[in-house]
Formats: sequence, C-alpha cells, structure tokens
Amino acid sequence: MSALPKRIGFLSFGHWQPIPGSQVRTARDALVQTVELAVAAEEMGLDGAYVRVHHFARQLASPFPLLTAMAMRTSRIELGTGVIDMRYENPLYMAEEAAAADLLSGGRLQLGVSRGSPETALRGSEAFGYVPPEGSTDADLARDKTALFLAAVGGAAVVEAHPRMTGGARGQLPVQPQSPGLADRIWWGSGTFASAAWTAEQGMNLMSSTLLSEETGVPFDQLQAEQIERFRGAWAAAGWEREPRVSVSRSVLPIVSELDRQYFGGRDGEDQVGLLEGVRARFGKSYTGAPDALAEELAKDAAVREADTLLLTVPNMLGVDHNAQLLETVVRHVAPAIGWAPGGGR
Repeated sequence: MSALPKRIGFLSFGHWQPIPGSQVRTARDALVQTVELAVAAEEMGLDGAYVRVHHFARQLASPFPLLTAMAMRTSRIELGTGVIDMRYENPLYMAEEAAAADLLSGGRLQLGVSRGSPETALRGSEAFGYVPPEGSTDADLARDKTALFLAAVGGAAVVEAHPRMTGGARGQLPVQPQSPGLADRIWWGSGTFASAAWTAEQGMNLMSSTLLSEETGVPFDQLQAEQIERFRGAWAAAGWEREPRVSVSRSVLPIVSELDRQYFGGRDGEDQVGLLEGVRARFGKSYTGAPDALAEELAKDAAVREADTLLLTVPNMLGVDHNAQLLETVVRHVAPAIGWAPGGGR
C-alpha cells in the first residue's frame, strides 16, 4: 500500500450532445462547465480535477487552454489529464504548452499520457500528420514521442543553437519555458502488466486503466492491484529515489434521491469481460447504491486501497449542480472509508 496520502479527484470525459436531458449541449457548455466543476470540487475539499482527451468526437480535445482556464479559477486543486493520446502530439510544442500551463497554475499539473484508446476516427493521428516510421507501430510512435517530451520538460537540450543568432555561441538549447518539477508529474495510462513495468522503468507515475487486457478470471480490482504491485516492483528495481504515484478510476454513483435512482438505479454492479481490438479484456464495475453501502464496497476494493489517488468518473452531461452534489455525497459519506481526509493530499 502506498505511503502517500490518499487523494480523490474527478475525471470528466467532457461529453456534449444536444439531446433531451443533456445539460451540456455545446462544446462551450462542456468547457465552461468543466471549469465550474473544478471550482466546486476545490471548494468541497477534493484534491484533483482531471479531463479526458479525445479527438474527432464531441468530447474534450485540447487540454492546455482548458487546464489554464481551470488554473485561473482555482488555487489549490491538482489539474490533470487522463489521458493525452501521444500519437497526436508534437512533443516539443506540447512541452512548451505544458510548462506554460504549469507555471500559470503554480505547479499543479498532473499530466496523464498514453498510446491512446480505440477511437471513432480511422487513422486519426495520421490526419494530424503523424505516421509511424516504416516497421514501427502506433505504440512505438507514442512511446518515442513520450521519450522526447519527457526529455524536453526535464530540461534536456533538444536542438542545435544557431551561431549567427547567438553571437557565435554553439551548443544545444532546451525548449522554453521550463517548469521545475513538471517532469515528476507525468503519468502513463497503462492497461497491461508489461506497460506498467515499462512505465516504472521510464520514471513515470502510473495511471491504471479502467480496463486491463490481462483477463485471468479474477475480479478487476484484484487484477489491478497485481498490476500496481508489479509497477512498484519495477520502480524499486529501477532505483528511482522518489516514491511514485498511482491512480485508479472508478464510477461511484451514490443514490440519495428518486432522480438518482432514475439515472443510475439500473446499472449492473459487476465486472465486464469482452474483446478490445481482438484482445480479451476485463472492465471494472460501476459502484452504485446507498452511500453507506458504497463506502463498505470501496473499502474492500483491492486497487483503491493500493493507489494513492482515486479518480471519480462523473456523468458530466447531467450538469455542474448534479455532479457537484454527487461529489459532495462521496466526500461526506464514502471517502472517509478509504482513508481520505480533506487536505490530506496537500
């Protein structure tokens, strides 16, 4: 179990749709309401406000303007992504954007990155101009870009100086600006045991996926706890000095009103097993029910116990007020059962 204090944040996919019942009908609604929910989350004592990044879909897509807007309206809460698909990114430009946003936030960014997930676009990253080199894969492309991004945010020199513009001085230059400490706040979204070990070897924190393609028949939380254990073992073997952080995501939907029951009452509280890109994978269950029952269930969740950070996925299209009430119920009646206390993650 992590010796770090327990943190809890929300994770929004930022959906918008002009359909009946939606309180988030436009892209502007999704952006503005994400900022407003971050403000509400900070006021109630939560530790983090995280956003998902998807391209070619009616979901949040460009994280850095949004994270900066969230930073300007808050002062304490962590601001993060879960996750940025590195196949779509220019690593050096992203390093500049990330450092600028981190400086404006006062060093509060926690950036989750990964190879990405199945998407609506066919070869979407290729439409952005990024094609894997001959003989390599999308995963290789994402990892290579991540290595360059990590080097850049860590202050490494990445380009030759132009002597005619530097008074004859030669050498190499880092990107600017630099934000000290940001390199230690990069996470990798991992859905396998092997990628968790690789994450540790690179010195990144672990953002354990909501699905794992390591289906062995054991419950998802135990499978995820084993992944976390392997990550920590690989971290120790790599000899890193700092203690790494680990996050897991859960759908926690307390039912305290008839409206809640209408929205969430029919959800199946069991793991799901299926095929993802031809690989058998296990998906975590939703936690739905009365707050006291949820507290008891989450306290038994093996991966929640092992992680230092729990991200609560929110049904963002229900609007800020409903999601703020949902988070407030979790804070008051569920979170103490898993060892969380207000301000514990500061």
